[in-house]
Amino acid sequence: MLAEIGFVDIRIGEPYDTFGEARGEKKARLFDVYGFTFLARKPESR
Repeated sequence: MLAEIGFVDIRIGEPYDTFGEARGEKKARLFDVYGFTFLARKPESR
């Protein structure tokens, strides 16, 4: 999706636990829900 809107050099980080000790943690565990960081840049428009 990021590439489709013009971003380049897209990097996706390792998964991390965003639900630890949260109210919905048990449900998140059932569905293997994790957060990911994204890093991308959009080239200069000329």
